[in-house]
Amino acid sequence: MLEKINETADFIKNIIQETPDYAVILGSGLGKLQNEVEPIHVLEYKDIPNFPQTTVAGHTGKLIYGILEGKKVLMMSGRFHYYEGHSMETVTFPVRVFHLLGIQNLILSNACGGVNPDYSIADVVILKDHINMMPEHPLRGKNIDELGPRFVDMSEPYNKKMIAVAEKAALENNIKIHQGIYVALQGPTFETPAEYGMIKAIGGDMVGMSTVPEVIVAKHMGMDVFCMSVITDLGGPDIAFAVSHEEVLNAANKAMPNVITVVKGLIKNYQ
Repeated sequence: MLEKINETADFIKNIIQETPDYAVILGSGLGKLQNEVEPIHVLEYKDIPNFPQTTVAGHTGKLIYGILEGKKVLMMSGRFHYYEGHSMETVTFPVRVFHLLGIQNLILSNACGGVNPDYSIADVVILKDHINMMPEHPLRGKNIDELGPRFVDMSEPYNKKMIAVAEKAALENNIKIHQGIYVALQGPTFETPAEYGMIKAIGGDMVGMSTVPEVIVAKHMGMDVFCMSVITDLGGPDIAFAVSHEEVLNAANKAMPNVITVVKGLIKNYQ
């Protein structure tokens, strides 16, 4: 595992020749943020040693290195999901590579279902915490001591300073923004009304099929993490709206201007 991570990191390092300030992972339908980057290098996943391929609509499968708001950014347009059949090791592989490239700051985004009744379609929510209900843990098995400790502190999974900077950017641009708790399930099925009820009962504000494994691995390596969710569908114990992936992508597209504004503000003003 460590040999593959090093091989991939060395390959990317030889191309970009610099240490990026941020790594960014884009979720379903949120790829338009890549158009804001002044590209220096664009790599197809298929051309990167040991990188798997994404199979989900809305994930283009490109690694973009360039400049955004004056900062050096390495951006993944498309992530890997456990429900695609990937192992947790594969899902979190890019985050391991980012760390070996010397990147300290990780920004993630995702599309998810809203459980909190205060949320509406296309609302943007900053993650303040999460509940991990995936069936496998990304740190299960022999620890890689070179990357981090056996037991990882998760008292602050999402960096409070990054959250404050992002909220300030939203406020300055009159963008309505929430903070919430994200519940991670395996997928790929959308949740039943009863499952939505369970998620609400345990304290979740929203539910999705990604993000948390990447966050755990990033924290294992001491990275600073920020994540934003776009509410693309709504559910609850008494709500039975049918939902499709196409609707998810449409809602994500509607929220893109706000996502772009907040992420650009964070990248420009953090640290």
